[in-house]
Formats: sequence, structure tokens, C-alpha cells
Amino acid sequence: MSDSNQHDESVDVDGDEIPAILTLPLDGWHRERGARMVEFAGYMMPVQYEGIMAEHLWTRESAGLFDVSHMGQLVVSVEGEDQSAVEATLEALLPADLSILKIGRIRYSLLLDENGGILDDLMVTRWKNGFFVVVNGATKWDDIAHLRENLPDDITLTHRDEHGLLALQGPKAAAALASLGLKPALADIVPVEELSFMQAGPYEWNGIELGVSRSGYSGEDGYEISVPYEGIVEFATALAAHDDVKPIGLGARDSLRLEAGLPLYGHDLSPETDPVSANLTFALSKRRREQGGFMGSDHVLKVLAEGPATLRIGLKLEGRQAAREGAEVYAGDVKVGTVCSGGFAPSLGHPIAMAYVDAAHTAQGTALSIDVRGKKLPATVVPMPFQPTRYYRKGAAK
Repeated sequence: MSDSNQHDESVDVDGDEIPAILTLPLDGWHRERGARMVEFAGYMMPVQYEGIMAEHLWTRESAGLFDVSHMGQLVVSVEGEDQSAVEATLEALLPADLSILKIGRIRYSLLLDENGGILDDLMVTRWKNGFFVVVNGATKWDDIAHLRENLPDDITLTHRDEHGLLALQGPKAAAALASLGLKPALADIVPVEELSFMQAGPYEWNGIELGVSRSGYSGEDGYEISVPYEGIVEFATALAAHDDVKPIGLGARDSLRLEAGLPLYGHDLSPETDPVSANLTFALSKRRREQGGFMGSDHVLKVLAEGPATLRIGLKLEGRQAAREGAEVYAGDVKVGTVCSGGFAPSLGHPIAMAYVDAAHTAQGTALSIDVRGKKLPATVVPMPFQPTRYYRKGAAK
């Protein structure tokens, strides 16, 4: 199969023809390396190469290369040097304080509906000429439609649909990426290995323009790298040639993010969940909590003031049997919640889960149980992340 997008039929969303099933720009590259491909978020994607457990542990110990080109890469901008109109418009939609976000800095934020429900979670970076927004692949077409509907006509939304996205994650990621000799594209950009967590910049490699951020979805130190389609095979091949780097599939990406206590949209987050109940209050910037003014703020700030009825929490299970999404959580004989994500944690050696549980039963150390096929599995409320994160922050104690 070629590396171009392949599809059998298409649908029309907001004037755009969207293929029903797409392929990644590295589709052939994955298949050549023995990847087992599955459909996910409308794309054929590699779920594993040599096995989820081995790939998970390799990423924790070395460096894993993930193809996340299904995600949406968007630029929101306006003509001219003054981007304050873009800032104000995005602040009407997101609960982030973009006024204090410096060029090259990243924030985790949320796209909310009028009732405070979560439409998507995303990463937003301030560029000199606007904001770079990375959204989830499963929701990107709806996100684009939502943004187009709510952005003024003078503000431009550009979908960078000819750029792929790679994630290099793990304790040896920085050394592996630095070994390729990336060059900062601007005089005030630091070498790639000196970027700090949630910092980004433009780089160049073999004539290819790259957008690099020190961030990721594994709980490990690492990077996300935006690469034009015409250079992505060459770049991915160069990374994978490093002794410490192996390609990693969706299966290990999911188990890694679960250990890090990170939510997955469509499972842990949805329009039926709000930021407070989802345990994402940190995404509500201080000024926005005080002033509101973002979509859904009346409801969100009311829940913040009164406390949520349910809360997303972490659970440690005894034994080896895992609880999956949809399993019911009990306090004694009373159902108090539902698992939203669960599985075996390779780094920890036991099952873990995230669940939405009645607020009265969410204190750390609370003993609960989870019904798995009629058997009650003992579980204890524990703090998240389950596995300590190892993000790189300049000046932090080693």
C-alpha cells in the first residue's frame, strides 16, 4: 500500500470531504517493520510491533517512537503582528489564561460546550504569528467545525493537514533526538536537548522544517515533532536507526498514558463530563476561575464552588485480573461509580483503573470493589499518576 491516504468512501463535514478510512503518511513504513494495523479514529494505525508489554517497558527504559499523525494540527492567527484578537477569541472558548503564555510555551487546555461539557482536550502553543493547537484525531473534524463556527471572519483557522506528528518518549529520547543534529531555526531558540517541559520551537534537519515540543502522553520525558509529509519517512527512519529507539504502537501508548493517570478522550472525557469532575481543575487558570468568560464557565465555576457530584479517581486493584471500561464500582453493596479506563500496569506489576466515583467515596485509601463478570475485585483509591512522571524541567532537583 502506498503512503498516500486511501479510502473507499467519504463524508462531507462543514464543506470538507473527509475519507471514511485514512492511512498515515508512514503507513508503508509501519507495515515494513511488522506492525499489526488496526482502525482507530478513522485511520489505519499500528497497534503493536513485537508486543504491548515489551514496547511499554522499552519506552520506560529507553525511547519509543510513536506515530500520532492522526491528530489535528491547527493554527489560529490573524494578519499582522498584533495577535491580541486571536488571544481574546480563544479565551472565549478555552479556560486557559493565554495572556501570560509566552512565545514557545505550551498549555494543556479544554474545548468546552455551552454547558461546560468537554468537547476535547488539547495542547495550545503561542507562536509569534498566532497559536498552534493540537487536538485529538477522533474529534478533530468536529473541533474544526466548532472553531469555524465560533471564530470571527477575520481570524484564520489553518489545518496543517500535510504535516505528520511523531512522539519520541522515554528517558533516552533527548539524547537520541539530539544525535540527529537538529539546528534551531531562529537565533533565540535553544538546542533541542535544552528545551524544557511544555516548551516548543522551530528546528531544521536536512533541509526539513520541524516543529518540536518537549511534551508527550506517556509520563516520560520526550518530544512531539511536527514533520512535513515529504520528509517524514526520512526523519522517522533516522530516528529509528538509533540503538535506543524502537517504533511503538497504540497498545503501549494506552498503557503508558494510563499509568501516568492521563485521560483519553471518548473514554475518560466526553460532553457529559466537566473539567472539575474530570479532575482537571489545573486546566482552569487562576484568572479564568475568578473572571469566567469562557464557554460553559457559568456551569463549570458553579461545580468548582459547590464541589462535583462525581470525580475521576485512580484505583489500585489486588491480584492480576484487570477491570475494563464500563465495569461498575461498589462501596459494599452500593454502586458508587463506573470504570472509564483500566488495564494491567506493566511498570507496576498489578492492575489499575480510573473511574468516576461518587464524591463521598473518593478519599485516598478508601476501600472499594469492582464488578468484573460477576466477581467483586478489591480496589483501593490511590493518587494519580500511578507511575511517577519524569518530565524534564530546567532547574529541577535531579
